Amino acid sequence: MTSHIREQAKLITAQLLSGAGIASGYAVGGLLAEEITGQTSMAGFAQMSVILGAGLIAYPLAVLAGRSGRRKALTLGFGIGTLGAVVVLIGVALQFLPLFMLGMMMCGSSTASGLQARYAAVDLADPAAAGRAMSLVVWATTVGSVLGPSFTAPGAHLGETLGMNGLAGPYLISMVAFALATLSASTLTKTVAAGTDHPTSTVEAAAPPPMKLGEALRFALARPVPLFAMITIIAGQMMMTNVMVMTPVHMDHQEFSLGAIGIVVSIHIAGMYALSPVFGWMADRWGSGVVIAGGAGIFILTIALGVIDAVAPESSMVLLSTALSLLGIGWSMFLIGGSSLLTASVPAHAKVPLQGVSDSAMNLGGALMAAMAGSVLGAGGFLWINLMATFVLLIAVGFSIRAIPMMSWPGRRTPALAEDADQSAAAARQDGAGK
Repeated sequence: MTSHIREQAKLITAQLLSGAGIASGYAVGGLLAEEITGQTSMAGFAQMSVILGAGLIAYPLAVLAGRSGRRKALTLGFGIGTLGAVVVLIGVALQFLPLFMLGMMMCGSSTASGLQARYAAVDLADPAAAGRAMSLVVWATTVGSVLGPSFTAPGAHLGETLGMNGLAGPYLISMVAFALATLSASTLTKTVAAGTDHPTSTVEAAAPPPMKLGEALRFALARPVPLFAMITIIAGQMMMTNVMVMTPVHMDHQEFSLGAIGIVVSIHIAGMYALSPVFGWMADRWGSGVVIAGGAGIFILTIALGVIDAVAPESSMVLLSTALSLLGIGWSMFLIGGSSLLTASVPAHAKVPLQGVSDSAMNLGGALMAAMAGSVLGAGGFLWINLMATFVLLIAVGFSIRAIPMMSWPGRRTPALAEDADQSAAAARQDGAGK
């Protein structure tokens, strides 16, 4: 087995375990917040805390990866998630909301680490296969994420057996899964550098230092393609989060069982990850734009189904399952397409800071949507939740207008975006040095 395959296997293992840990508690987080406070509007704040935690730590983890390698960054991220699950259990036992929310935020660190793992796979891959390498690590989450919600009911029974609140039981499973992900990440070779195409031993000594945060942001904001790539990643997360965090609460209000809620969450998460290798192949074969355009179409269909369910006299298990599956597929296409486009459209020394910024922004945007979702659901029901998603999609479409003519499409190839970016960045540095 080659070194590259071994490192890929370690990333896949960590991602699988992390996915199981995240999904195990996903369906019950909002219900726990609602139970602790007695307010439906607080349900969204539970998942908001997870996403907020992911957003706050994503950029610091990216900086650590740039300085010390992916191993330290991923190990620390998954380790914080492990401690977070413990804090959640204590917060539920004490019925103390601030402690519960803190634990949920710490669990978000595992989400951030899982997102960073996709870029770690790209660091090891041939640039021509970057989309496939990224998508395989994303796909690895499928197994864990689909199995995770199926542990919801057994986890509840386990918690009750141990004298705990039954809804907190799934976080016992999360704790163990995050701990095993931490162990897997800690075995990564320390020569894997962030933001390069090769291990550190083969990186040219003359490579420019990583851009500072402000410099990287100015670089992206001045260029329609990397800006659109980042907006795509952020918008996909916001739309997915907005609908997903309120679906279990909506179903609970419609008197669906906890088992039914877990099944819908499993179907949704399968949609998020199962087809990611296909989307990675599509990005490598036809370009990231095709994947993003397909994702936009899927999101439109998802919103339409959500609206139909919202206005129907009774919610349909089949309709919700279909809509949530498509929601996951749309998210996957935006994530893979947007991440591939970002990687291809910026120079090597801008990749790590922009990867960290985009991951932070996507989670902070998702946290904003989750924070608003409970109140929106209470005010306008599931219909308003879907209308919020529509608004976000329209914003992403607006940013695509300038980027589309500059992107590669089947039958119309443009020059390598990253090479152009390298040249323009080098010219900017020379101009700055000459002044």
